[in-house]
Amino acid sequence: MTKKAIIVGASGLIGSKLLDILLAQPDYAEVLIIGRKKNKIKNTKITQLIVVEFEHLDHYAPSITGDVIFCCLGTTKKVTPDLAEYRKIDHDYPLQLAEIALKKGIGQYHLVSALGANSRSSNFYTKMKGDTEDDIKKVGLKNLHIYEPSLLIGYRKRSRPFERIAIVIMKIISPLLQGRLKKYRAIKAIDVAKAMYKQSLKHTSGVFTYTSDIIKQKA
Repeated sequence: MTKKAIIVGASGLIGSKLLDILLAQPDYAEVLIIGRKKNKIKNTKITQLIVVEFEHLDHYAPSITGDVIFCCLGTTKKVTPDLAEYRKIDHDYPLQLAEIALKKGIGQYHLVSALGANSRSSNFYTKMKGDTEDDIKKVGLKNLHIYEPSLLIGYRKRSRPFERIAIVIMKIISPLLQGRLKKYRAIKAIDVAKAMYKQSLKHTSGVFTYTSDIIKQKA
């Protein structure tokens, strides 16, 4: 039976890779893209929902229907220096989407988080990611998948010089990261997208969290 997927953040590094996979695979007959701007990709499987103000995402709930939600939303301090706005994008909007998923009976919710997510952390980023995970878990979704990738490898439209340097360093030291340290290895964005797609085809129930080492196995 073919499915309908919903992607939020389809223009991002992981979201764009995931969109390509879903459009190429017969398991998904329709893909609903939710975003502020229209995606330029043309494909008969695609329908688009333009949301000007994500603060009022619940107003668009009647149009948000499907079998699986893939939440790939995320920003950076460079793009969104205002921490309150940063938190809205990485915490509030994914949480609203999870609440809509529960109300609409959408079977699966897949969230891209980050390695080290911890609501007790003193670091803004890791605490925010931890808060997002914890708050979405409280929503009560029956099938929640959380992906915690380490440093992502892949082409980005916006230049990130420090990240490029970090990737070069990680490629050198990654083979040295063994055992429990494997989760700190850099991972390709395409591998995260593959894992999300493959996990969405499984008939499971519960809350599942995948760090980079596990994501690599699932890809």
